[in-house]
Amino acid sequence: MASIDGLSAEDTGARADASSGPHDVWLPIPPDEIDGLPEGLNYVHWDAGPDYPADPARCVFYTAPYMKGAEPSVRPLPLMRNVRVVQTLTAGVEHMLPGLPQMPAGARLCNARGLHDASTAELALTLILASLRGVPDFVRGQDAGEWRAGFRPALADKSVLIVGYGSIGRAIEERLTPFECARVTRIARTARDTVRGPVLPLSELSALLPDADVVVLATPLTAETHGLVGRDFLARMKDGALLVNIARGGIVDTKALLAELESGRLRAALDVTDPEPLPPAHPLWHAPGVLITPHVGGPSSAFLPRAKRLLREQLALFADGEPLRNVIATAD
Repeated sequence: MASIDGLSAEDTGARADASSGPHDVWLPIPPDEIDGLPEGLNYVHWDAGPDYPADPARCVFYTAPYMKGAEPSVRPLPLMRNVRVVQTLTAGVEHMLPGLPQMPAGARLCNARGLHDASTAELALTLILASLRGVPDFVRGQDAGEWRAGFRPALADKSVLIVGYGSIGRAIEERLTPFECARVTRIARTARDTVRGPVLPLSELSALLPDADVVVLATPLTAETHGLVGRDFLARMKDGALLVNIARGGIVDTKALLAELESGRLRAALDVTDPEPLPPAHPLWHAPGVLITPHVGGPSSAFLPRAKRLLREQLALFADGEPLRNVIATAD
């Protein structure tokens, strides 16, 4: 069991005491490559290899390996009986939630909110522009030595609906601004006001779908959002609309999306799929009107320096007994 959100400073803070007891920090990046790590902690490098670099029982701060999958990331947790913080380098933490009951009471699970905003937003815009302007068809034409001229849709004057308006959703809107969209509508779990305009509640999503030319999914994968984009959702999208998913594959019902793509009514640009990785023979690869990238929103040249900065800042807070950032859950 775990309590989610609403944690006090007493809950989110933790003091590292190197003078007694365990004080190992496991990092998926070699510690000698991260400048400015706080003193008084023992840093070891582990990136999901078969052998552990030290006794897991001595680990107090564990950073899960990046892009190694759920099984190796969760594997050492049952042995980490003194761990106080589990830090991911991803915005989503669904791959770590199965390990939460194995964490000692009071241990915090923190995500990497903010780490991937710029890179993921760049990819979202790339997918939108490439899909609208027909870049995949031009590449196929180049491969075939064919000059495939003609009119294509522009992003200018289009209505964009962003489903999931956290830090990544905001970063996407910032990059949409110069492209003269007719309207950007923001949807999140709860309504609120922002400097860019109102964020509408998820309860209004159904009514907003028919007016959107582009629907961008940037919401976390939760029990509430799993399968959110199903047959009814897709049926409410306007003819010719583009669905862009840079969130998680499980948010979309793949079978329902395939039916719409094969009918030619909708188009899609997907950085994430369900299943993932997409098997070679899966029909989604060859569905009409779809552009697929292999979950590359986060891994870019922006990742490593920002990951190092996040770890340096979180470990400084941990060592000083200050409240940690990005606490998603705490183990009971």
